[in-house]
Amino acid sequence: MARNARRFPADFPASPPSFCQTILLLSLLSLTPSTFAGHDYADALHKSILFFEGQRSGRLPPDQRVRWRRDSALHDGATFGVDLTGGYYDAGDNIKFGFPMAFSATMLSWSVIDFGRNMGAERRNAVMAVRWATDYLLKATAVPDVVYVQVGDPYSDHNCWERPEDMDTLRTVYRVDRNHPGSDVAGETAAALAAASIVFRSLDPAYSRLLLDRAVKVFEFADKYRGAYSNSNSLRAGVCPFYCSVNGYQDELLWGAAWLHKASRRREYREYIVRNEVILRAGDTINEFGWDNKHAGINVLISKEVLMGRANDLRSFQNNADGFICSILPGISHPQVQYSPGGLIFKAGGSNMQHVTSLSFLLLAYSKYLSHANHVVPCGWRSAYPALLQRLAKRQVDYILGDNPMRMSYMVGYGERYPRRIHHRASSLPSVAAHPARIGCKEGSLYFLSPNPNPNMLVGAVVGGPNSTDAFPDSRPFFQESEPTTYINAPLVGLLSFFSAHPYS
Repeated sequence: MARNARRFPADFPASPPSFCQTILLLSLLSLTPSTFAGHDYADALHKSILFFEGQRSGRLPPDQRVRWRRDSALHDGATFGVDLTGGYYDAGDNIKFGFPMAFSATMLSWSVIDFGRNMGAERRNAVMAVRWATDYLLKATAVPDVVYVQVGDPYSDHNCWERPEDMDTLRTVYRVDRNHPGSDVAGETAAALAAASIVFRSLDPAYSRLLLDRAVKVFEFADKYRGAYSNSNSLRAGVCPFYCSVNGYQDELLWGAAWLHKASRRREYREYIVRNEVILRAGDTINEFGWDNKHAGINVLISKEVLMGRANDLRSFQNNADGFICSILPGISHPQVQYSPGGLIFKAGGSNMQHVTSLSFLLLAYSKYLSHANHVVPCGWRSAYPALLQRLAKRQVDYILGDNPMRMSYMVGYGERYPRRIHHRASSLPSVAAHPARIGCKEGSLYFLSPNPNPNMLVGAVVGGPNSTDAFPDSRPFFQESEPTTYINAPLVGLLSFFSAHPYS
């Protein structure tokens, strides 16, 4: 993810936008429920959480609902003397990448923390999705000053098209330690554990304490032994170009500290944030948020306390959060945050839906914080009210669910028309029940190249999505558009939770 230039409210135009910008702004934000058919957000929520069961690695539990999946990768870590079974495959391959997995866990937890009361019966399933990740992260951090950050050789895996149940590719284990630091992935792991400790605080106090205690230790390691994990020669070949830490590690240290402060209420973490705000570049790239760049998320998360009147010494984070909001408003958005003709947030690079769901989550979360504080965001010629942010977030969700030029849902199994040929090994190959015999590495190529729909429906999977002109090729080889990921769905869980309870917001 490319680093963006800094952008603050003062940079935005004081004069009204052009006629074309005004038309775009009105078309995106003035949509009423009658513009398109209404959506069943509760059904979409159910499916968005179910997706995570299709991504499970390890021994599946008796209550597994995605029945065409079977146990897989049951010996992960064994050749290195550690148990690294479990966790999630990140996308359509069979690798367990720790960096995006931890971010997905953090966002699932944030979804439960802020919008759990809107989830109804699905809250239990969302919590289970969090725990499947954190149980694995606890294994990955069991050795002091070590974080196991990846299982599986990506080149060996990507050379094959085979089911996770048949995997015979190299299950190489990658780790960061004192001599090979990884403050980025360790900081995100600490954030995930801390956020999850809040989720389990009342549900399972003992587990919550375990998560928080481990988060503290992992953060201490991340902060003491600083460096980006993909800068290590022993790791770079395995994590790049897949999940390189392009943005550096500084944001993850602030992100981890912010979640530890929220989870523990210990003053030391607040003091850490204040002391390191400038050093760790809190004001950089404020309109970026995803597995590699946490800046917008840091500012929105910390701003909640500022808006509640509890942290005036952190006012600059609110200023940054306000700047983030202005940077993505249609009509005056930052050059690196554009909108497609159909109204979808679009950022250059692959898997655009990751930006759509993550940025929309922040819009919705910040609208909630603003509303409680009776605050609005000044953006040059106009003010952004909480209702405006909610409408923009809802417009993005509705686009995903089918209100778009293609008139198709980008969530598998939702609506009448959705992607049928997603870039996903387990979904595209016959299930073990349908085809008990092993399907070898290159034998799977026939299924990869087939024009037929995937035999196993990965319900709830949201794919990378259309291009900048709203066109979408429903084809496996177009992985940037047709591959689902856990970090696309994780923020969407929170969005769908809110709109299932407030469908006409």
